[in-house]
Amino acid sequence: METDFTKRSTYYYDLPQELIAQTPVEPRSASRLLCVDRSSGALSHHHFYELGQFLRKGDLLVMNDSRVLPARLYGVREDTGSPIEFLLLKPVGEKVWEIICKPGKKAKPGRRFRFGEKLSAEILDHAEDGGRIVRFECEGSLYAVLDEIGQMPLPPYITEKLTDKERYQTVYAREVGSSAAPTAGLHFTPELLRELKAQGIDEAFVTLHVGLGTFRPVKEDDIRKHHMHIEHYTIPQETAEKIRQTKAAGGRVIAVGTTSCRTLEGAAAEFGEIRACEGDTGIFIYPPYDFKVIDGLITNFHLPESTLIMLVSAFAGYDNIMNAYKAAVEERYRFFSFGDAMAIL
Repeated sequence: METDFTKRSTYYYDLPQELIAQTPVEPRSASRLLCVDRSSGALSHHHFYELGQFLRKGDLLVMNDSRVLPARLYGVREDTGSPIEFLLLKPVGEKVWEIICKPGKKAKPGRRFRFGEKLSAEILDHAEDGGRIVRFECEGSLYAVLDEIGQMPLPPYITEKLTDKERYQTVYAREVGSSAAPTAGLHFTPELLRELKAQGIDEAFVTLHVGLGTFRPVKEDDIRKHHMHIEHYTIPQETAEKIRQTKAAGGRVIAVGTTSCRTLEGAAAEFGEIRACEGDTGIFIYPPYDFKVIDGLITNFHLPESTLIMLVSAFAGYDNIMNAYKAAVEERYRFFSFGDAMAIL
């Protein structure tokens, strides 16, 4: 029977709960790496520090340098002292943010909340999807205060406390603005990046600020009805030039993570080429899809029936991905944000 790529259930696989990684491995590059041959579907099992064996001189790694905001705040209502949790989504003005909070019934316009000695907030208005618009009050930079008192917004399937905030950042993260880490990049160490550079493998950066929509489940049985989240991206001039030069010289453009992939493919779909640009993308990639830019993809293992497993199925071939995920479960790979990686080349 022909596979229906528009059905959500097509992308289901059975995952034992104990394979969901709760903590990162040390060192970062010690995570496992499942290599998938895009043309044949052949699988091989390695560690991430062996990545250079599968790359060639002249290849270009495109990485997302977005930095995760410590966007989770725990505080109290000023008048009653009852607890509140804020999760910052995006800035909409000077120290004014869209947030989600719980319990939401306490967060009515005009209500005030305090987060320790250095930060307070007032609810200004309601926002979409049950969110709120909030004005923060603090001395100096809000980002500096968040760095001090904010918690990392780990995905809901991670229940262990993170002892080192930097382990939910890539080693090359610099542009603050994400609500979640571009997790494929978590496996790179400065040493591995230096080794790859010495091997003649270049690197370039894009910025896509990862929104919480990346975790939003697909609820529609017909995935074409799914409302895709919008994320802001930037492609610098240097990156656009490196991509053009790599293609012209016969090298491969390899996206590190689905966020880098969505940035490049979203820009190419909009402009017909890769050029220096900034904008928003809500590109939804599922089989069949004609990729215009990337020749390879490094990614983690994604949730069943998620938009991300749909994207990798489009790139690697649906049967190849389902076989790879089956093998990963059998071989006890670690899944999701702090889990192991896959290289599709």
